[in-house]
Amino acid sequence: MTVPTDLLASIPPYVLIAFAALAVLALPRRSGHAVAALATAFTFAQAVLLGDGGTGAHLATQFLGFDVVFFNVDQFSLLMGVVVGFLATAAVLYAYGSEAPTWVTAFALIYVATTVGTIYAGDWLTLIFFWELMAVTSTLLVWQHGGEAVRAGYRYALFHGTGGTVLLAAVVVHFANAGTFLFSETAGIDPAATLLAAVGIGINCGFIFLHSWLPDTYPRPHVAASVFLSVFTTKTAAYVMYRAFPEGGMWLAYIGGFMAVYGAFFALLQYDPRRLLSYHIQAQVGYMLAGFGLATYVGEFAVVGGFAHLFNNVLYKSLLFMAVGVVVYRTGVEDIRDMGGLWRVMPVTFLVYLVGAASITAVPGFNGFISKGMVIDSAHEVHNFELLLGEGLLWWLLILGGVGTFMSFIKLGYYVFFHGSATLSPDDATRFQTGGMLLAAGACVFFGVFYGQLIELMPFTEFVRGDEVYFDPYSRSHVTESAALLVAGFVGFFSLKRPLGWLAHWMPDIDAVLFPGAFYLGRGSVWGVTELWAAVDRATMAVAGATMRTASDPREALSRAGVDIEIRAGIGRSVLFLTLAAGIALLASLLV
Repeated sequence: MTVPTDLLASIPPYVLIAFAALAVLALPRRSGHAVAALATAFTFAQAVLLGDGGTGAHLATQFLGFDVVFFNVDQFSLLMGVVVGFLATAAVLYAYGSEAPTWVTAFALIYVATTVGTIYAGDWLTLIFFWELMAVTSTLLVWQHGGEAVRAGYRYALFHGTGGTVLLAAVVVHFANAGTFLFSETAGIDPAATLLAAVGIGINCGFIFLHSWLPDTYPRPHVAASVFLSVFTTKTAAYVMYRAFPEGGMWLAYIGGFMAVYGAFFALLQYDPRRLLSYHIQAQVGYMLAGFGLATYVGEFAVVGGFAHLFNNVLYKSLLFMAVGVVVYRTGVEDIRDMGGLWRVMPVTFLVYLVGAASITAVPGFNGFISKGMVIDSAHEVHNFELLLGEGLLWWLLILGGVGTFMSFIKLGYYVFFHGSATLSPDDATRFQTGGMLLAAGACVFFGVFYGQLIELMPFTEFVRGDEVYFDPYSRSHVTESAALLVAGFVGFFSLKRPLGWLAHWMPDIDAVLFPGAFYLGRGSVWGVTELWAAVDRATMAVAGATMRTASDPREALSRAGVDIEIRAGIGRSVLFLTLAAGIALLASLLV
C-alpha cells in the first residue's frame, strides 16, 4: 500500500516532533522515547517517499500580509530531511540508553523540530522565525544540565542572538530590494544584504573569530545533549548559507579553507575529548563552505561535494560524539590523559570510534572519503585561475586540514584507547547506546562502499552522473592521496606529540581575548556613555541656572561676577559721545 504524496506533503514533520516532545514529558520514560523515535523516523521516511514526486511549495499561504511557504519540498530540503530524521532517531535511542533526563530529550526534540522547520522553510520570513527558535531551544538544552553549562549557555545565547539579529537585518534589506521573501522568486539573498547575511549565518557556521561559542558550549551539557547539538545548528547553517549564496563565491571558499586549518590546529591542542570534536565541527563545516563557494568556478559538482560532505558529517560527527560520550558516561573522566587502554574493556565503543575516525579522516571504504574527495577535486579545478590569494592556495588549505584531522583522531584514539595501561575498568555501551551508534556507523560504511547511493541522494545528480563529469572516488590518485595523508598524520602526531603538549598550555584560542575584550569593551562603553551624559547634564544645568539667575536679577548676577555697573554705564556714555562727535566731524568734512 502506497501513501499518496499529497497526504504526506500536508503533514509538516516539525509539528509531529513537537508533539512528541510533549509526549516524552507526559508518558512513562520508555513509552515517551518510543513516540519520539517514531516521530523522527517519520521525518526520515517522509523525506524518502517525497523524493519520488512530492516536491513543490506545500502549505503556501499568507502571514501578516506576506506570502510564505511553511513546507517547501525540493531536492535540497529533502536531502536534509533524510539525514536529520535518520540521525535524530539514532540520537533518541542513544539518549534513552544514556539515562538522559526526560527534559533533555524533550528539549532536544523541540530543538530538532525547529531545525526541521528551518530546513523546510520556503521563504526568508519563515526561515528566520524557525532560526531564532532554534537558538532558543538549543540554549535551553544546554542550560538544562546546570553547573558550568549555565554560563556557557549564556555566552551561546549572546552569540546566536546577535547572529539572528544580523540575519534578520539581512532579510529586511533583502525584502526592501526584492519585494518578496519567497525563495522561488529570487536567486539567493539580495546583493545589498550580502555582508549582513554572511555574518549572521557565519556565526552559526563557526566562522573564524565568530566560533568560540562552539568549543565553549558543546562539551558542557549531558553527553546525549552534545550528540544533538553537534550536528544540527552548524549543518543547518551551512545549508542556509547555500540558500543565501547559491552561486557561491571564492570569498566563501577561502573562508571554508581557513576554517579547515584553524579548526584542525586547535583540535590538536585539546585534551577534553568533546572540545576536540567541537573544533572539528568548525573544520568540517569549512569543507562544506569550500564546496559551496567553489560553485563560482566549478559549478554543480562542487555543490554536490559540499552537500555530500554535509550529509556525511551529520553521520560520522554524531557517531564520534556518541562514542566519546559513552566513555565519559561510563568513566566520569573528561581528560583523555587520564584514560588509556580502554579498547580492552570497551571493544564495542572502540570499534564504532574507529568507524567514525576513519570516516572523518577520509579513509577509503568510509563515507568521508567520498565527499572530501569531491571537495578537494573541486579545489584542484581552480588551479588554472589566477586567484587573489595565490594559485592553488585553497587546495593546500584543504590538504593541511586533512593532515590535521588525521593527527587529531590518531591523538584521540591513542590517549583514550591505547595510551598506557587500563587503569579504569568501565562497562561498555548500553544496548540502546549501541543501537544508536550502530545506525550511524552502518550508514558511514554503507555510503562509503555503495557511494552511488550517496550520489543519488544529492542535488544535481544528473549532472554528476552525466557525460560532463565522471567521478571515480577509488581512482589510484584518490587512494594514494588518502594514504599520503594517513602517513603524514601518523608521522606528524608522534613526532610533534611533545611540542603539541607544550602548545596546549601556551596557545589559547581567540576566546581568551574575545571574552575579556568584549566584557571590558562593554563596561568601558557603558562608563563612557554614562560619564559623557553626566558631564553634559552638569554643563546644561549650570548654564540653565546662570541664565535664570541673570534674567531674574541682572544687577545682582553681574555684581557677583565682579562687574561695576556704574563704571560700565559711564564708559558706555563716553563711547556713545565720541562716536557721535566722530560722525559729525566726518559729515562736516564731506560738506565742505
